Amino acid sequence: MASRVPHVFVILFSVILLAAIATYVVTPGEYDRAEDANGRMIAVDGSYHPVEADRAGFMDVFQAVYTGMTGAADIIFYIFIVGGSFGILRSTNVIEGAVGSISKRMAGREKLIIPVLMVFFALGGAMLGLAEETIPYITILVPLMLRLGFDSMTGAAVVLLGTSAGFASAFMNPFTVGVAQGIAQIPVFSGLGLRLIMWVVFVGVSIWFVMRYADKVKKDPKSSITYDSDLTLKEKQSPTEQFVGLTGRQKLVLTILLATLVVLAIGVSKLGWYLTEIAGLFLLMGVLMGIVSKLSLNDIAEAFIEGCRTLVMGALVVGVARGILVVLQDGKIMDTILYGLANAVGSMPTSLTAIGMYIVQCLISYIIPSGSGQAAVTMPIMAPLGDLVGVTRQTAVLAFQLGDGISNIFTPTSGYFMAGLALAGVSWVKWAKWLLPLIICHYILGAVFVTIAHLIGYQ
Repeated sequence: MASRVPHVFVILFSVILLAAIATYVVTPGEYDRAEDANGRMIAVDGSYHPVEADRAGFMDVFQAVYTGMTGAADIIFYIFIVGGSFGILRSTNVIEGAVGSISKRMAGREKLIIPVLMVFFALGGAMLGLAEETIPYITILVPLMLRLGFDSMTGAAVVLLGTSAGFASAFMNPFTVGVAQGIAQIPVFSGLGLRLIMWVVFVGVSIWFVMRYADKVKKDPKSSITYDSDLTLKEKQSPTEQFVGLTGRQKLVLTILLATLVVLAIGVSKLGWYLTEIAGLFLLMGVLMGIVSKLSLNDIAEAFIEGCRTLVMGALVVGVARGILVVLQDGKIMDTILYGLANAVGSMPTSLTAIGMYIVQCLISYIIPSGSGQAAVTMPIMAPLGDLVGVTRQTAVLAFQLGDGISNIFTPTSGYFMAGLALAGVSWVKWAKWLLPLIICHYILGAVFVTIAHLIGYQ
């Protein structure tokens, strides 16, 4: 049965083929673009016009993969560098030592670590817009959850679901809320009250979902969705009794790790760091850890390569997924799709327009995986559309925020999410089946909050 499940590359390439076929069916068109106050090129509302067709040829389908990889090179190499740096961390055996120590300290109250860590990641998603930056934590949490009697699915969920729930319901995310409100010309981070309530609800429901599953796995390990693959991981783990404490050098390695996380938080929140600076920070961390652990330079290099090797598929998925966007843009049908969706919303009754905006944003998020990119493309259309049909611009921003964020850890076109699953050793099919009830719940909650915002004239 497992052999019949399409590989993620098969899924993505099939979507590229469908996008290429669409260039022969969908009327090509474009919006005029203008530079806003922040130097961002945005679509000009009302400027959509047909253009000459540029249909995807046979070779374009295959070239889109390469073009997508070069376009996503920053994220791809970020994943490799961070993965390699954590390969050095793993070679110091400090993770096993820390896991053994924590498992003893948490005996009898293992579940408490789940809500604490999920709130931590949710705050990072809500206030710092963390997404790709949280991938390295999976390396630590999967073995920890296995040691505490849970499974790989729980370890992946604590990071991915915690971050995503915070990101989708964010109250201060600079990459989604900040960008969208700026384009919509409303005060940045305004409307904080409703967003805080929404964050509590989304994160609370997500924590309940994960803890409910983790409790079932704790009571019956065979109920784990990743039971078979986890058996292999557990066999590779050293017995707990070997990790009764940390050596002096391992404590230094942990100190370097904690210092790195502190600097990361400061850099992202205060200094505007993104992938380049973060990758450099983690590379420095890996080198320092290797030196402190008295690894030879050759051993450090080999550990780095091994760390990269574990993330090859996840990193390449990012580029292949970008190929879908390449075909749609080069075929000049991306704006046509957006134009059609916007017109569909405008024709709906006023009472349903806000929900229509939300549905459109949900659909677009499966085409454009970038939150700031989706904001730059859609908000110049949705904000003035709201003015015409009686939906406040703040509500339009909320519809975008939820529509963009909920899909981030469900769609296989989300590169960083797929990289996280690859790092955790969890297949997308298993993850999707497990997460589907919660995703449906999140979409319903999103519709409820958008409706409330519309009814109260959210400002």
